[in-house]
Amino acid sequence: MPATAVVDDRTDEELEASVLARCRERDPAALQAFVERYQRPVFALLSRMLGQVPEVEDLAQETFLRAFRSLPSFDLQGAARPSTWLLTIATRLALDVYRRQSRTRTLGRVEAELVSPASPEQKLEQSELRRAIARAVEALPIDQRAAFVLSEFHALSIADIARALDTPESTVKTRLFRARAKLSQALANYRGAL
Repeated sequence: MPATAVVDDRTDEELEASVLARCRERDPAALQAFVERYQRPVFALLSRMLGQVPEVEDLAQETFLRAFRSLPSFDLQGAARPSTWLLTIATRLALDVYRRQSRTRTLGRVEAELVSPASPEQKLEQSELRRAIARAVEALPIDQRAAFVLSEFHALSIADIARALDTPESTVKTRLFRARAKLSQALANYRGAL
């Protein structure tokens, strides 16, 4: 078992249906609660997909604007969780931006909180490991990176990732398998630290 703990941006606690219903009615307090509840996972996803770039803030705002416009059609009784629906919007916006760029984008730092080390040597090792993980994730092709980030950092199911990426579940499984294999190979020198 690894002695590390990754920052958890999972959205286990959803907003109550009554708050979402008030959002549909454009209640300012409900809309504010919606943004406050989901802004961290949206920013985290966009940052992990595109890196720490100025566009992240604009894309986060666009994500929420699109969500607010689409709230009337969101099925409050349906199987989709609000967090999954919102992360799907953010993912598609990030992929659109990525595809429009002619040059390769970098993911930026993958933010990970590690358990406080007991010594300076452990701090150094953990810092090196974080950088190695960030570089390995940055090196993934964007389709694999998107699937990996949604799975590992946001705990979306294969079915949810397939909907978010508008691709068959079998393709998502293949992308995740390939991403994990590439990460495993890239991090082979850090096996003892994992």
